[in-house]
Amino acid sequence: MRPASEVELRRLNDTFAELCAIRSPFGHERAVADRVAEELRALGLEVEEDDAGEEIGGDAGNLLARIPGRSERSVLLCAHLDTVPDGGQVEPVLVDGAWQSAGDTILGADNKATVAVLLALAHRAAVEGTPVGVELVFTVGEENGLQGAKAFDASKLRSELGFVYDHASPIGEIVVASPTFYRLQATFRGQAAHAGVRPEDGRSAILAAARAIAAMRLGRLDAETTANVGNIHGGADGTNIVPERCTLLAEARSLDESTADDVVSEMVDRCYDAANDPMCECDVDLAVERLFRGYRHRASAETVVAAEAALQSCGYTPKRINTGGASDANAFVAAGLLCTNLANGTERNHESDERVTQASLQGMLDITFALLDELSG
Repeated sequence: MRPASEVELRRLNDTFAELCAIRSPFGHERAVADRVAEELRALGLEVEEDDAGEEIGGDAGNLLARIPGRSERSVLLCAHLDTVPDGGQVEPVLVDGAWQSAGDTILGADNKATVAVLLALAHRAAVEGTPVGVELVFTVGEENGLQGAKAFDASKLRSELGFVYDHASPIGEIVVASPTFYRLQATFRGQAAHAGVRPEDGRSAILAAARAIAAMRLGRLDAETTANVGNIHGGADGTNIVPERCTLLAEARSLDESTADDVVSEMVDRCYDAANDPMCECDVDLAVERLFRGYRHRASAETVVAAEAALQSCGYTPKRINTGGASDANAFVAAGLLCTNLANGTERNHESDERVTQASLQGMLDITFALLDELSG
């Protein structure tokens, strides 16, 4: 494994900046998907696009391209094409060796840093080959509940293991546990009445929602479990109407699946308790959805062992971590594939001061080459 050349690094940074300037909030990945597919096809690779876009209400599907290797073995490498809502046209600029947005938008390094790295890998493989086969998957809708990866037909893959680079933390960190995540929506329905003339005829949906929230255990519940109410809305524009409707959106997540189940069940119970409270007497409609299932990797898992060896060979100190977030790795693990999420060196993802250093881009590329060498042994 040789380190990336100056030509490769120049192309990597140019590609990254170009990708960041292409707007692709989830549901609107068409332009960046076309850009990625065009480059891969120019390298002689066949690119397949599935119908995930139609399934999840977006304008593009997941992309799959295969790079043949010198052995029969194959590995999945995955990046997502979408970003969170960007806040406007992104203008990437280089400041003191790090890419950032020139304005108040996000940069989009989450996850276009990885997209650029995988395209750089494809360029080298087209000239020099690769010790193992590589299946490149570029997903859509990751930022909206891993929708693209969940819609992807994993039975198409020839790989039995894979990697995503989608954790915004220093290079070297290896995610070995990720949570099960539930989303809860509760809509309380009461009775409207004039708040100043006959409030006793009304039944306040906002009061019911407030009582439910006040009774919930929220925040960090233990070392592996969190719960949150992220949104509440209801009532009318004026103050003189007892509010008839109110909706809250909440979540529960835990590295322990049974704990996640218990916490969301408890939140549901608190909603029913509040609706039935004599001070409220409201109806409540509840919808609970498990957006993704968690996983735990053993220290001896092949992806963990290979990642640690690749990181060490590139001068990084491996560190196994748990995370409260999710990535496309959750969806692939749920589909039966051993898949591990690696830190990509990006900083402050989803924020206007998001950044990634050129050194981190180079590090990701070198680690990817080293990973392929490790997996060929």
